[in-house]
Amino acid sequence: MASNTFGTLFKLTTFGESHGVALGGIIDGCPAGLEIDLEFVKSELQRRKPGQSHITTQRKEEDEVKFLSGIFEGKTTGHPIGFTIENTNQKPTDYEHIKDTFRPSHADYTYQEKYGIRDYRGGGRSSARETACRIVGGAIAKLYLKHLNVSIQAYVSQVGNIKLEKTYQELDLSKTEESIIRCPDAATAYKMVSYIEDIRKEGDTIGGIVSCVIKGPPIGLGEPVFDKLHADLGKAMLSINAVKGFEYGEGFNSINFKGSELNDDFVSSSEVENNKKITTSTNHSGGIQGGISNGQDIYFNVAFKPVATIMQDQQSVDKDGIETVIKGKGRHDPCVLPRAVPIVESMAALVIADAILRNKTSKLI
Repeated sequence: MASNTFGTLFKLTTFGESHGVALGGIIDGCPAGLEIDLEFVKSELQRRKPGQSHITTQRKEEDEVKFLSGIFEGKTTGHPIGFTIENTNQKPTDYEHIKDTFRPSHADYTYQEKYGIRDYRGGGRSSARETACRIVGGAIAKLYLKHLNVSIQAYVSQVGNIKLEKTYQELDLSKTEESIIRCPDAATAYKMVSYIEDIRKEGDTIGGIVSCVIKGPPIGLGEPVFDKLHADLGKAMLSINAVKGFEYGEGFNSINFKGSELNDDFVSSSEVENNKKITTSTNHSGGIQGGISNGQDIYFNVAFKPVATIMQDQQSVDKDGIETVIKGKGRHDPCVLPRAVPIVESMAALVIADAILRNKTSKLI
């Protein structure tokens, strides 16, 4: 049985294929009375859409969302919010050459073996085109979080071996959208874009890291044992196409510390913020301790592999196991990172919105 639904109380179910008639989804569990800013939803989709710059795929899709239910007079009704996004620039013929052949590191082979059938048009359901639906769900979640003064900001912090050395506290994250690579540091962004341009000329692709920070999260988000907040965030990020790794707080760098260096000491706060009087002097934990948010900034990194489709010859086999050579065709991203930034934010928003609603059931008062 396929799982196409994410979330426990604030849920998003998606449907559709890369070159099918349309994509769409249902957002269930959104509280009633939330004012929906349609221009904001549209702007979020514009950040993810294809063809937005010369370092992304040149497929042209406006990604216009049409809401079908759950919104009345500009506000949510508390009922399922249904929506569709039409595919207006399908080119299934671009994929005729892989109809019977498996592309290296794609889901072609595994889908064929699992289901006995696959939609080869751009990967069908396995295509990152599906993430457009996540943007819509994430936009609604962001509007809900805005009322709670919770903000989420992601940015590109590394492309290949070109790394942004500054921490998020040292950056002006408001400048993230000023660069087509969505890196808030102009000098580093220039190097990243130049590198991607060179990679594209080689017919190759490159990966990197998207970093994200959640500011203003309430204390107490996350459930004991299996539904720890970082576990839910990890599942959300690892469900995104091309993601290979997730770390929060100091992450893998934690092994370089002693316990006395890594521990976040508790201190009394003279400034009452978000109804808390206790804070920490450092935040190596990334805002999560024991799987539960402690009110500090939640920050994490998401590692994306290079896009699997490259414009070079690769060894493969067809459905009969006969060896063949395959070369990429069509319109593909040389680097998925700039378009992945809003996807990371959207999945984080879905997790936090869901966790907030779940947390309302944790105690009587």
